[in-house]
Amino acid sequence: MSNNNASSNLAVVKKAVKQLRIEAKVRRITVSQAATDLKNFCLQNAHKDPLLMGVPSSDNPFRPPKSCGLL
Repeated sequence: MSNNNASSNLAVVKKAVKQLRIEAKVRRITVSQAATDLKNFCLQNAHKDPLLMGVPSSDNPFRPPKSCGLL
């Protein structure tokens, strides 16, 4: 029973080591650089942002329904 438990623990540790090796290879940048990049992206794409520019009524699926003129 202890041999099975040891092999199970070994498998868990190997999986953890594999994941740590993958994460160690990830390219990292400083927080200040990430913030600058994010700010520049937001400024460059602000004209496309519907939260800033609004949604044209013709494209808005949630616009109020038009009233019916039938009597």
